[in-house]
Order: sequence, then C-alpha cells, then structure tokens
Amino acid sequence: MEASAGLVAGSHNRNELVVIRRDGESGPKPLQQLSGQICQICGDDVGLTVGGDLFVACNECAFPICRTCYEYERREGNQVCPQCKTRFKRLKGCPRVPGDDEEDDVDDLEHEFEWGDDHESQYIAEAMLNGHMGHGRQGDINAVQVVHPVLQVPLLTNGEMIDDIPPEQHALVPSFMGGGVKRIHPLPFPDHNLPVHPRSMDPSKDLAAYGYGSIAWKERMEIWKQKQEKLHMTRSNGGDKGWDNNDDESDLPLMDEARQPLSRKMPIPSSKINPYRMIILIRLVVAGFFFHYRITNPAKDAYPLWLISVICEIWFAISWILDQFPKWLPIERETYLDRLSLRYEKEGQPSQLASIDIFVSTVDPMKEPPLITANTVLSILAMDYPVEKISCYVSDDGAAMLTFEALSETSEFAKKWVPFCKKFSIEPRAPEWYFQQKIDYLKDKVHPSFVKERRAMKREYEEFKVRINALVAKAQKVPEEGWTMQDGTLWPGNNVRDHPGMIQVFLGQSGGHDIDGNELPRLVYVSREKRPGFNHHKKAGAMNALVRVSAVLTNAPYLLNVDCDHYFNNSKAVREAMCFMMDPLVGKQVCYVQFPQRFDGIDRHDRYANRNTVFFDINMKGLDGIQGPIYVGTGCAFRRQALYGTDPPKKKKPPNRTCNCWPKWCCCCCCCTGSRKKKATKAKQENKKTSFKNAENGTPASALEGIEGGVKANGTDKQNLTSEQKLEKKFGQSPVFVASTLLENGGMPKGATPASLLKEAIHVISCGYEDKTDWGKEIGWIYGSVTEDILTGFKMHCHGWRSIYCIPSRPAFKGSAPLNLSDRLHQVLRWALGSVEIFLSKHCPLWYGYGGGLKWLERMSYINATIYPWTSIPLIAYCTLPAVCLLTGKFITPELSNVASLWFLSLFICIFATGILEMRWSGVGIDDWWRNEQFWVIGGVSAHLFAVFQGLLKVLAGIDTNFTVTSKAGDDEDFSELYTFKWTTLLIPPTTLLIVNFIGVVAGVSNAINNGYESWGPLFGKLFFSFWVIVHLYPFLKGLVGRQNRTPTIVIVWSILLASIFSLLWVRIDPFLPKSDGPLLEECGLDCN
Repeated sequence: MEASAGLVAGSHNRNELVVIRRDGESGPKPLQQLSGQICQICGDDVGLTVGGDLFVACNECAFPICRTCYEYERREGNQVCPQCKTRFKRLKGCPRVPGDDEEDDVDDLEHEFEWGDDHESQYIAEAMLNGHMGHGRQGDINAVQVVHPVLQVPLLTNGEMIDDIPPEQHALVPSFMGGGVKRIHPLPFPDHNLPVHPRSMDPSKDLAAYGYGSIAWKERMEIWKQKQEKLHMTRSNGGDKGWDNNDDESDLPLMDEARQPLSRKMPIPSSKINPYRMIILIRLVVAGFFFHYRITNPAKDAYPLWLISVICEIWFAISWILDQFPKWLPIERETYLDRLSLRYEKEGQPSQLASIDIFVSTVDPMKEPPLITANTVLSILAMDYPVEKISCYVSDDGAAMLTFEALSETSEFAKKWVPFCKKFSIEPRAPEWYFQQKIDYLKDKVHPSFVKERRAMKREYEEFKVRINALVAKAQKVPEEGWTMQDGTLWPGNNVRDHPGMIQVFLGQSGGHDIDGNELPRLVYVSREKRPGFNHHKKAGAMNALVRVSAVLTNAPYLLNVDCDHYFNNSKAVREAMCFMMDPLVGKQVCYVQFPQRFDGIDRHDRYANRNTVFFDINMKGLDGIQGPIYVGTGCAFRRQALYGTDPPKKKKPPNRTCNCWPKWCCCCCCCTGSRKKKATKAKQENKKTSFKNAENGTPASALEGIEGGVKANGTDKQNLTSEQKLEKKFGQSPVFVASTLLENGGMPKGATPASLLKEAIHVISCGYEDKTDWGKEIGWIYGSVTEDILTGFKMHCHGWRSIYCIPSRPAFKGSAPLNLSDRLHQVLRWALGSVEIFLSKHCPLWYGYGGGLKWLERMSYINATIYPWTSIPLIAYCTLPAVCLLTGKFITPELSNVASLWFLSLFICIFATGILEMRWSGVGIDDWWRNEQFWVIGGVSAHLFAVFQGLLKVLAGIDTNFTVTSKAGDDEDFSELYTFKWTTLLIPPTTLLIVNFIGVVAGVSNAINNGYESWGPLFGKLFFSFWVIVHLYPFLKGLVGRQNRTPTIVIVWSILLASIFSLLWVRIDPFLPKSDGPLLEECGLDCN
C-alpha cells in the first residue's frame, strides 16, 4: 500500500468505503522463500567434507551440525551431540582435543594442514575473505543451487526405521546433499557436480578399520603441536604464500564471529548473591520464631489491638515471601550487535534482518500533546534499522483530526530529520530531547558541516513546532458543523463515539522518500471503527485492531508497542531485541523482549518514586532468571505468532538408542508386545494433529487462493474446509488476515492487490469483527482488566513461552511521568484496579494455568502482582495502631523479656540486611530504595484501598469506573506541577492517618510529662511506631502542603507541634515530679528554729 493512496474510511457492516485524496496504488512485494538443510545450532548450511560427502558430526544420530559448530563444541563446549548426548568422535582433518580416543593411522596427520598446492593459494585467500563476508543463514539468496540425485546405497538397517531415525539420515551411510553455498573455512572442495561415491561399512568389522584406532595419544599430540607452531611461525613471518599477510589473527578463525551466540547470560557474582540468599533464609527462620512468640504471648490488657497487629503482620509476611522468592535467581544479559550484523547483514546483499511493525497508541491529543507523539514517531522513523523492514502504525483511538494533521506535518518534517540523524549518528533521535540536551553536542563529531547543518535543522524543528502549536491552538474551538478537511470533505471522526474506520498511509513504498532520495519507513495512521452499543475494550481493543491491520498491510513477524510519550532513546533498540528474537539457540522459545521504563523530567529527589527503580532493576532481573519478566505495557517487542495464542515449538527429545547389531527377530520379540498399543495411540494422535499442522504450516497456498473470492471448498477435500472454518472462527471472517496467520515468518500473501488490502484493512478494524471469535480471550491483548499488559503476558507464560529482559547500556526508551501527587496516585489507582480485576476473574494466577508451562516461581510473582492491592487493608489498620496506642496508653505487645527482645532485634537486623544486600547486587541506590518504601506506604493507604473497593463494585455490582488519561506534559518551567494541588478523594486516607498520628504523638508526650519519668520508658516504643508511619508518609505531606523555592509549610507544621509540646510544660509548675498519693500537707506557720 502506498503513501499516495489517501485517507481510506469505511465500515464493513454498512458496506461503505470512501477514499479521500487518492492518487495511485501499488502492491507489496512477495516474500522470497528460501530452502536448504541448515545447522541446528547456528542456522548456516551444514556443508560438505573435503571428499565431497555431506558433513556428519555425530555417527550415532546424524544430527545436522556444521563443521565449525562441531569443532567449537569439541574445543569449547561439552564435546557431546546435542541430540543423543554421545561424545563427538574426531573426524579427519579436525584438530585434536583433550580426551580424544586413540586412533589408527588412518588420518593423514602429516599432511593435515596442507590443504592445497601453491597454485591454489590465491583461491584459499579469496575463499577465506569471502568466508568473513559471506557468513550467515542459508548462504547467498541469489546463489544458484545445484541439485544432486540421491544415490541408492544399501543401508545397514535394510531400509527400516531404527529409533525414529529415517534411513537416509543414518550416520553410518551419510546421504549426499549438494548446494553451491559458501563456507566459513575455505577448503579447496572438489567439483560438486561430480558424483560422490559413499563409503560402505560392514557392521561385522571393528570400527577401528574405518578410522577409529589405537594410536598413542601423546605421540599424535606432539605432532599436532609441532605442526601448529610451525604454521603460526610461517604465517607470522609472511613466508606462506597460501595465507594473506595480515597481522589480524582472525584470518585463521577456529570459530567465526558470526556463528557465535548473539547474547549471553551473566549471572550475578556468587560473592554478591550468596550472602543475599543466606540472609533470606535466616530471615525466614527468625520470622518463624518471631511469630511463635507473638502468637503465644498475647497482650491481655489490649487483646483487640494485639489480635489486629498479629493478623496484619502475618499478611505482611506472606506478601514478603511472594515478593522475595521470585528474586532468588537474578541474572543480567549482554547482547552482541556486531555479531547480529555479521550474521544477517552481509556486504553486498540485502539485509536478512526480520521486519518489525511498531505500534504507537494515543487517545486524547489534549492530554497527550501531538508534539510528544510526533517526537515518538520521528524517533521510530530515524532508528538504526533497514528502512524496508520498519512499519510504524499510529492508533488514534480518539479519531481526532488534530492527531491526523499533526502526523501529516510529522511525515513532511521526517524527510529532513531522518537523513540528518543517520548522517551524523546522533542520539537520541527525538528532536525535542536532542536539542534540550545539556551536553557538548560536538563531542565525537568530525564532519565539517555538522555545526552548520545542526543549526539549520534546529531552525527547521522550531518552525515545525510552531506549525504543531498552531494546530493545537486551532483545535481548542470546535466548529459547530465539525471539522472539515482541506478538500472540503467533512472529517469522518467528528463524532468520537460513532465514526467509521480510517486508514491513511503517510509514508510508504512509493511515496516516502527523504530530501536525499532515500526511502523512508512506512507510516500508517489508523483509527478503528466505533459505534454505539459495542464494547471497544479501550487500549486492548485498539492494540488488537493494530495487530490485524498490520497483518493485512505488512505482516512483519515481530511487533513492538510503545506509548505515545515513550520515544526511542536508543536508535539500536530493535537490534537489541533481535539479538534474542533471531538467536538460533533461544529465539524460538521467546514470546517477547521487555525493556525497562526510564523517564525524563523527574525531579532530582524523585519524591513520588516515578522511576520505580526497585521494580525494574531488582524484581524484573529476578524474573528473567526464571521464565522472564512480566509485560509492563510499553517498550516491548513481541513475536507475532505468540500473540496468536500458539504454543512455543517443543524441543525434540533424543531418540532411544538401539544397537544395530542385534538380530531382527530379537528386536521384534522385545518390542512388539509392549509397543503395539503405544504405536496405535500415537498413530491416532498424529492423525488428529495432521489436519491442524497442514492448516497452520503445510497449506498456506490453499488459503491464499481464496483472497479475492473466498476459499472454495472442494467436495472431496473436507479436511481443508474444516481447518479453514476453524481458523475463521478463531481469527475472524477475513481470508486475507487468516492467510497471513499461516505465514510464520511473515510476508504478504501472493496475489494480493492494493484494492483488496484496503478493503480487508477496513474490514478487520470494524467494531463487530471480533464477535464470536477468540480475540481478547486467547488471541492478542487479553480483555477483562484495565491492566491488559499483565494479563496478556500471563497468558503467554501459561502457554510455555519465555520472555527476555533486555537492559542496554543506553536506555532503549524514555517517557514522561506524572509530575504532581494527584496524577501519580490516579496512575497507581489504575494499575491496582487492574490487579484486583484479574484477582476476581477466571485468570487469577491462584487457580488458572495449572498443567501448562508456567513455572511455580513465575506463578508466585503473578500472584504477588494481583494481590498486592489487598495489602492496603491491613496496612491502614497497622498505620492506625500507633495513634490508638498513644491515645489509650496500651500497646500491641506485653512487656518484652530478654529472649523476646532478641527476636525483635534479629528481625529488624535481617530486614535491613536484606535491603542492603539487595542494593549491593542490583546497583540500586539507597535513595531510590527508600523512595520506593515510602511510596509503597503512600499508595497502599490511598490508591490501593480505593482500587479494592472499586474492583469489588465493578465485579459484584457491575458499576464501572472511568479513568482519565494521565497528563504527559507540564508547563514550560521545569517541575512546574510538582507541587500543584489537585484535590481528590484519594488524599483523604493518608491525610487522616497523618493527623491522627500527630494527635497521638502530642497526647502521648503530654501524658508522659504529666505522669513523670516512669511513663517515658513505655512511651519510646509507641513513639517509634508512630514516627515510622509519619516518616513513610513524609513525601505525601510535603506534596500536600509544600511549595518550591521557599520554606516548605511542613516546617511550620512541625513548629506548631513542638510549640504545643513545650507549652504543655508550663501547665504545671513542676512537671517532672510525680504526683504524691499521701495526705495533703500545709505549712503550719510556726518557726521551729
């Protein structure tokens, strides 16, 4: 679909389709299909041996491994076959490693490294250079593939299946497979077109006759060392004409860089993590003794207070366990972007990196300023990734013409901004934040025209801002007849709640070129259809609409979603994600890669814990060591197939090994009696799975044939018809979209025209498309909670997928955080309400997903994520107890003995030690850790409490609560809204707790002053309890009454408090003497002296 196609609006149910400002059409290019046998470790071609045979690393199971991976596993790995776990034998021409068996003198070790004559030296050098430049998956796409006939060779197994290994894959007689592909090791192979004569083997002979002999290991090792030293000396002296005279030793690689893993785990050092684990176990033991004392020693004079405190403390202990143990296995990860480029971006060839569709969601342009959204889009269009692989979809769920016009201006400015970013490699590539950087922008810049072009670009951006601000000012007053487009057509989205679906391609294949003539990524505006009477499911419904429309238009195998205020701070963020998604070792099991959230515009003290550092740098690292982090709603790259509700590919179990030397009748006697029933059961199961596999993998062509006129059912092919009906019932009544789901690696269906794509794109975003389908239930973003992110990630983990937590050295994304206290509490309220909704639904982790692929520590983290709002009830009760104790003179514990004091002291020490060691291994500062503790109390006694009641009303009484979008920007002055006071009912509970505790402190101190010295001892415990509450609520109090750039009002409050205490000292003439209970004595008036 082209950028010149214009705005397309329509409704599938009403059979309406309107095209505004349409110029031309063009269809997408079909996906190239590649084929060939590849290595199961690195993904490259297996290749041939020096003799022209197919390279077979394992003589037991013939598991396909290339020579380079075979040598690497023998040298650096565990030296065993990944499938059958048999130790690799040394093959001819391969270097020895410690542990090799003794061999007969079959290998020509004297000439092992003499690969050719002098006239072949030039060929070897060129082949080696090509090996560095031509590595990667599937070889050269355009290379001519030579097909060789399969030679008929008598097999030792008489052509029968042994241990589920096909006869043509048996190790003893390797089958031939040709192909004109490049290899990393440039050996002078013979002509591939010549027939290859396999080497037959007699099973009655000893294997030593075929090269597995008994030559002494030491003698061979010495010869090998001498040859190796001689080779290096010759190469360093430049005497060997067969090698390039280059000082870089990478010309003789034992393991090519491109074949190595794209990422690796980095466990926390044992010196940091082991003490942390030990203190957790000690804390568990101490907590057990603490609760034993608390339960067996009630406070008889204050039994209700004691009972409430014990219940609260038990709940806090359970919450701590659910939060603590998912952090038992924290890990960090490192990516190798250079290896990704070497593997998938070969010089002189098209990039083989996977395509990606990026989603940006916005609703209200008045609360989510268009300039913020424009900067996010510009950072996407300018990121460091092949432009033909990027498609940006902007979802306007408010159908605002302001957003549409702002995107139109953004697409024009991108034609100047994108080439500037790529020419000078600037970071970040969002112009608003790039020009606001208070750093030396000339650092590492050597281009002579940089300063001049930067000034010109800054002027262009300021003019762009003026145009956007003019649009915003114009949008403040809506005309009575509604908005009108430039050509006089009424804006289809004038009625926000009743409008057709709209699609506009601003930048595309034929209409998006920058000022230098280079192609730009696709930019598509999407506003789904909305009609009264339909449940549109808020953000989750908008994301599912983007999934479908992107599958129809581009169908990239990977997706990435960001909020409109989260711009790309790292232009290589997508490459970081692809290091995991496209890794041949772990990529197939990964459903999404989550990046941490980082924020701009937060005050230095982070008073309201907006950074949430403890969660993103401690909890998420712990989950990454189990099954992966939870999905947090933005900054996440998905595998499209995982969103379609599929299971991850199952790892193949190694087949049972059987000796080939046993007589046939012996095997039959042993196996037939016990395996007939199993074989029959397996056959039935395979027959049941065949139709589904054909529908998903084997028969995409049959679905593609029905793009225009529907799928034609053949009377004799009921199986395909049934599969197609199931797919349509699952994904919806769109043959184009259903066909796209069958393409696991993405790409567009063959034969699709722009007209059909436009029609289907409007169809899949219609308001009734999801009726009677699995959308929102098993497919896409899951409905049922305002925090659809947690629920969506939970469903994927239940299917057995794992996720990855990626923390690049430069933050991948940065966003805007709410500045004032009221907005922050409303944000926390929304998150907590979503957790309550999940807890009260069928998807509660306490009872959902058993028998799937969810690990128990991962389940504990999801349980903690859904029950934490309920902690607000015992937390409020516990924060009220200090004031009650001070006012009544009672306490929650009896008089402490020495043993009891020991357990109390030990528990406090363990709590502090846990926090200190946690900060030590995670790198989190004490300020961030303390702010998190404070806001845990502030949110717990305010937003979490309201979330519990609103969740109960919504689930039990059906009373829904509407939320306003959090404001994304403040005034021009930095932190201008930090102390802005916006009254809300969320402020009532913490304010009440503060006042009550202040009154309790005054009353307790006054009572102690009146009663004398004996009352001060018991008072200290109560005051400590009360000050614990006040200190945790201090940021709330400062945000409630504080101001910037002057003495905070909190100082006045404390002054009044202290003045009240000291004024009470004057109530009595001698307040420090205890009252006498004896008779009243008066002066007699007599002078006794």
